[in-house]
Amino acid sequence: MSGHSKWSTIKHKKAASDAKRGKVFTRIAKELTIAAREGGGDPVSNTALRLAIAKAKEANMPKDNIEKSIKRGTGEIEGGELVDIVYEAYAPHSVGLLVEVVTDNRNRAIADVRHAVSKYGGNMAEAGAVSWQFKRKGYISIVDEVDQDELFMVAAEAGAEDVQFNDGITEIYVELESFRAVQEALEEAGYKMDESSLIFDPTNRMELSHAESMQVMNLIERIEELDDVQNVYSALEMSDELLAAMEEA
Repeated sequence: MSGHSKWSTIKHKKAASDAKRGKVFTRIAKELTIAAREGGGDPVSNTALRLAIAKAKEANMPKDNIEKSIKRGTGEIEGGELVDIVYEAYAPHSVGLLVEVVTDNRNRAIADVRHAVSKYGGNMAEAGAVSWQFKRKGYISIVDEVDQDELFMVAAEAGAEDVQFNDGITEIYVELESFRAVQEALEEAGYKMDESSLIFDPTNRMELSHAESMQVMNLIERIEELDDVQNVYSALEMSDELLAAMEEA
């Protein structure tokens, strides 16, 4: 089990009950801005933007905030320039991490990430030291009861590389060149995508003891709390036991 979407679902539940709503809104606003910058401000033709808008509405983000974030991405209103950066690091027990950051202040972002990594038992890595352990892929999740055979055929015929069904969550992994075709095929077939994004998928996962895995996840959670951090990818094997423990935490 990859654990990517299930861990994302756990994080989403925690965010929904987070008293610091401003932090949640800040992260979603950046997703909206980046999606609009990269694919335009029309959610009909921009799948990433359409999903970001749905996420914003689900979090009860004010309509004005949504519109301003989109216009910032399309250049209709001014704002600090957002840059995408990927930092490489090692968690405890030499587990590779890629930290995806969207920020308007590079110095603040690296200082915050370095502090969290160091404080919780990891260390920063040089460019290329960790990234070779991951491959860039398209990722789609569907959190609905589905006809597995039917969905598999739709996704596979459009070019999906792998389709996994786990506890009511469907995870679809796609090579970059087929990503758009798979998105369109799923939409035409009436499937509602919960997430559709580019991810860093580990080529080899590390299995650790439960105690060691919790050390790694403790660091990941601390990094994910940082305002500039959008995603953290790890090579840790996400066992069902570990996921259950994180959901209860």
